[in-house]
This record gives sequence, structure tokens and C-alpha cells, in this order.
Amino acid sequence: MASDLHRIHNAGTMTNRRYSDEEVATIFAKAIEAEDPVLVQTPRNEGLSLTDLQNIGRDVGLTPEAVARAALSVDAGDAASSSTFLGFPIAVERTVMLNRRLTEDEWELLVVKLRDAFDAKGRVSASGSFRQWTNGNLQALLEPTVAGHRLRLRTFKASAQVGMRMGMLLMAMSGVVVISSAVAGQSGGSWSGAAFLFTVGAGMFVSGVLPLRNWARTRRQQMERIADELGPA
Repeated sequence: MASDLHRIHNAGTMTNRRYSDEEVATIFAKAIEAEDPVLVQTPRNEGLSLTDLQNIGRDVGLTPEAVARAALSVDAGDAASSSTFLGFPIAVERTVMLNRRLTEDEWELLVVKLRDAFDAKGRVSASGSFRQWTNGNLQALLEPTVAGHRLRLRTFKASAQVGMRMGMLLMAMSGVVVISSAVAGQSGGSWSGAAFLFTVGAGMFVSGVLPLRNWARTRRQQMERIADELGPA
């Protein structure tokens, strides 16, 4: 056994091995099976109950509340998601399903949390049991459902999409100018004009793209913060 561990350690040190996400999952699954086979004895077609998951989570330092909240997210399919434009995230949305109705006091506290998390005052409106907090393209919608309330958090980076579209348009126009000039046998001013259009267009496109990933990551983190602070439904 000692020689096996020594060989594995040396091999890992020499190759500086890096593991993919799939390999990491496989490694931990095998490690769990080796350390505690009881954890993997549940038949595949039966699965694990929430209590089973909470017991396993407790063994690795997770609170039952955190496991329950994560399970609720899986049941509701409410993981944060991003919409993309040309592969870049321009919209982020997070849905939190609650199995009860929030009271007016709870809604007011939620608005305070929204203002704090997003660092924005926003505007509040209501219609019946529907509640809404908005700040530009950033929205928090509290909607009634059969089981209780559903909170939808969503935002859209409109300025980035406009910049990207305008940039693409100007770059396309520069190509048209180049082709038209070549067909007409012109040069000089036409070519310099095309270069100017392309440079401006490329600048607009890049300025629209550069902040998107950080913006989307920040918005997802803020939305997760709100979901966590709501606690188990």
C-alpha cells in the first residue's frame, strides 16, 4: 500500500497532472465508494431521499438547511441562467420557487435586501398579490403561484447589445465601401474612410463585449445572494 501511494505521488509530481471537471467528479465518486461503500449502496432506480442527502451532507460539513435549499433549486429548476448574443452573456435570470406566500413585511424586507445587493434604490409597484421592484433593466418580480410565490430576478445589458450591433454594422459598411471602391477603381480617400469606419466599428464592438463576462458574473452572484437570504421556503 505504501509503495502504491509513493508511486502515485511521484507520478503526480512529475507530470503536474491537471484534471477536468468530469475527471474530478469521477475521482471523488471513487474515493467516496472506497472510503464508505454504504453511501453508494442505494439502488440507482430508487435514488436518495432529502433526509439521506442531508445526512450525507452533515458528514461533510453541510447544514441540512443548505442541502434542502439546494434540493429545492433542483426541483424547481431555478439555477441562474444566462442568455447570450454571439456567445456573450447579455441577460441573466434567477428564479426562486417558494412554497408559501410572502407577507407584506417580508416583501418590504426583501426590497431592502434587493437595494443592498444591487446597490440601487429602484421602484416598487404592486397589483393584487403581484409585487415588482425595478431599476432600469433590472427586475425583481414576486408572482403568485398555486403553491405560494415565485421570485424572478432578471436583468438585460441593453447597452452592450446596441454597441455590438452598431459596431458590426459599421464594420460591414467599411467592407461595402472597400468593395465599391475596388469595383469603381477608386482609392485614397475611399480606402481611408473604410479604414476609419472599421476602426470605429471594432472599437464599439469591443467596448460592448469587454465588460460582459464580469457584469454577468456579478449579477449572478448578487442574485444568488438574494436567493440564499430568502432561506428555505
